Amino acid sequence: MENIKFISQGITCAAWHIPATSNKLANSSGRPCIVMAHGFGGTRDTGLIEFAKPFSEAGIDTFVFDYRGFGDSGGFPRQDVSYLRQREDYHAAISAARSLPDVDETRVAIWGTSYSGGHVVVVAAQDKKIAAVISMTPATDGLAALSQIRRYAGIGQLVAAVGHGLRDLGRVITRREPYLIPIVGQPGSTAIISTPGAEAGYKAMAGPTWRNEVCARTSLEIARNRPITFASKITCPLLVQVGSKDQVAPPDAARKTASLANGQTELLEYPIDHFDVYGGSWQEKLLNDQLVFLKKVLSPNKKK
Repeated sequence: MENIKFISQGITCAAWHIPATSNKLANSSGRPCIVMAHGFGGTRDTGLIEFAKPFSEAGIDTFVFDYRGFGDSGGFPRQDVSYLRQREDYHAAISAARSLPDVDETRVAIWGTSYSGGHVVVVAAQDKKIAAVISMTPATDGLAALSQIRRYAGIGQLVAAVGHGLRDLGRVITRREPYLIPIVGQPGSTAIISTPGAEAGYKAMAGPTWRNEVCARTSLEIARNRPITFASKITCPLLVQVGSKDQVAPPDAARKTASLANGQTELLEYPIDHFDVYGGSWQEKLLNDQLVFLKKVLSPNKKK
């Protein structure tokens, strides 16, 4: 595993490059590569390596990175989840991956989960050279997410979140340190994600650089993050994996996103909640389905 640095909008970002351990999918131009980043508030050392290593063993290089302001990447303020900046970071990471030695630049795929499961939808719509997309339990419609929060937590939770966001925005205006709130917490607590079981699920995979805090201003922009509106512009192969019991990322929005895509699209459903995909038998199941998809769409014999 090689530590890589790349530049996104003038800021140095950190990544791992894990070369494939076989040449099963190699051709004269090199091996395929998949670019990966985490969901809301996540870091590359938080559960992603368990997906990346099997990809490497299957003959696919992996490029796993931290967004600006998170983990080992540079950038300020720290812990600020901006969906627009994170999409920019994906584009920069893809460019870096395409320039790696022995990587076939025409066979670079992208992988996302939860919040980044939405990012990859947008990025693939914007970059027509993307070879394939995996979107696992994706958050594809911020408006639907807010409606779901209202159903399980009540309108008071939304009002409180807006209040925290405005407090942080006031600090931006007066150039003070950000006001931070937890990413994940118990039901009813002050946290962006507070569904039953979410705190235990997220913390179970937390890596050493992960911090359970985020700039509260992000609560003001969740509704504007609507990857579903880009879905019809996707023309490359797309795998969408939906948890039918997902309490964080609305499954109906993910299903609709898959139906709107215009490329070769596969929609797979599993009777699971949001964090069930990061460990145990369900992670193994989703990972196996991802490998089947990638071996098919990244085949060295596939026509470009």
